[in-house]
Amino acid sequence: MLSKFRIVFIIMVLGIVGCKKEKPPQKINTFYKEVIQPDDRKTITPEEAKTYHSDIHRQYEYRTGKPGHYEYNYDVSGYNTLGDSVSGNINIQGKYGAGILTHTTDGEIEITAEWIDYGKLKAVDKVGNEYHLQVN
Repeated sequence: MLSKFRIVFIIMVLGIVGCKKEKPPQKINTFYKEVIQPDDRKTITPEEAKTYHSDIHRQYEYRTGKPGHYEYNYDVSGYNTLGDSVSGNINIQGKYGAGILTHTTDGEIEITAEWIDYGKLKAVDKVGNEYHLQVN
């Protein structure tokens, strides 16, 4: 009699353990982009508007996001490798970002940027031209 209960118990345990399905990993919905694009600076999404913050005591024009995931917007100026002056606006998250520079003869130039020092960035356009920028 005891062995019948053991068999039934073992079958039940195996049935419960064997039928357990693993849950797929949950995707976290977030408005943070992995890579910042030049057009990101043109509009603020409704999600970003909820966390919009400006501070006249800081160099950035505004920031959006939450701690650890802030995206900053800066006005920048600088020069290209030929010494021509450029100015523009960029969005940065972490060390990297993107934006648009204005050049007197070339018009608007889409760039990707990287911090190289405090308040200083190195940027490259789609053609490979390099720009040295400073936050205004």
